[in-house]
Amino acid sequence: MKSRIALVVQRYGLEVNGGAEFLCRQVAERLASLYDVEVLTTCAIDHVTWRNEYPPGVSTLNGVSIRRFPVDFERNPRVFHRLSLLAYDSGRKKGPRHIFQKFIEERWMRSQGPFSGALFRYLDQHKTDYWVFIFFTYLYCTTYYGLPKIASRAILVPTAHDEPPIYLTLFRKIFTSPRAILYNTIEERSLVQRMFSNDNIPSLVVGLGIEPPKLLDEDGFRYKYGINEPYLLYVGRIEEAKGCDELLRWYLAGSDRCNPSLKLVMVGRATMPLPNHPRLIATGFVSEEEKWAALAGASIVIVPSVYESLSMTLLEAWAYAKPALVNGRCAVLKAHCLRSNAGLYYENEEEFFSCLKFLQDHPPKAQQMGANGQAYVHANYGWDRVLDKYRQAIAWVD
Repeated sequence: MKSRIALVVQRYGLEVNGGAEFLCRQVAERLASLYDVEVLTTCAIDHVTWRNEYPPGVSTLNGVSIRRFPVDFERNPRVFHRLSLLAYDSGRKKGPRHIFQKFIEERWMRSQGPFSGALFRYLDQHKTDYWVFIFFTYLYCTTYYGLPKIASRAILVPTAHDEPPIYLTLFRKIFTSPRAILYNTIEERSLVQRMFSNDNIPSLVVGLGIEPPKLLDEDGFRYKYGINEPYLLYVGRIEEAKGCDELLRWYLAGSDRCNPSLKLVMVGRATMPLPNHPRLIATGFVSEEEKWAALAGASIVIVPSVYESLSMTLLEAWAYAKPALVNGRCAVLKAHCLRSNAGLYYENEEEFFSCLKFLQDHPPKAQQMGANGQAYVHANYGWDRVLDKYRQAIAWVD
């Protein structure tokens, strides 16, 4: 009989567009061959509103049981923004924690969401029904209120990076109480252990496996979206927090600074206004098959975010031997490029265009970078290796 384990995540499903959520789904589907896996999550799809869109109750997706719980209230963007300004300001201040700071941070967390009283009650009432609970991402209510209830049998996959929320003092208990922590990269582990002095907690650097499909319809993707030219590709949520505003501002205003035939294709759901521009093609949310076809057809893949704990897009691009251009202000992305010699990184607008022009003007070197990336992914991001580490961490839980 397989041991029963629970994976706890803020939202889950094919329609969900988010890195931590996608990681959870990939891990759940592969652990299901080894354990009796159930995902505990909410009815939300959209991380901006947390609106209940999935029906509550138990369902199955790709062989994995999912138990969904309704979110108690949607996020109020105006209130959340105001609380974020207050919380982030107090979170970076040194010294003893003030009562007002604690109050603001707790208010911020509830406003951040998704708050599901039904999910938290279920964890209280069924904590002995599962051998292990694996919580994905440190940031949301599902982990903040859920993990402390079962900390001795909890594994945290924090997907942490150097961003304003991680400086809030309320997260100390999340990073210092689980039975084990599974990090995506060496840089993530170094950041967390430096901030929380939690190197006494057993941990592994795991990441995820990259397994590109063998059959692709690259021509179909190009035809569907009217793409006839070579293109620079971005994949992910299209929002300011991912560096998309800076990318658009630079790229669309600098057509004279790089090959004007290179289109910018952005694949993903947009939460910010997008300009109507002849050099921009925005596809909206696409299927996994279309995403892989977009990666296979790209000339260069760009990751403009400062906040990444791993970057699946970067690794998936390298799986298809695509050269990459990344934001060097993100320690994780820069380290990937330095270890693999598979991409260039920039820290300002001038460097952005210099790197982009170099990749366009030197095809053999760009091609070699792509080959280096492919070798890097094959050596470090296979599913057998990843699952062995999950099994090792699960075995640590008595």
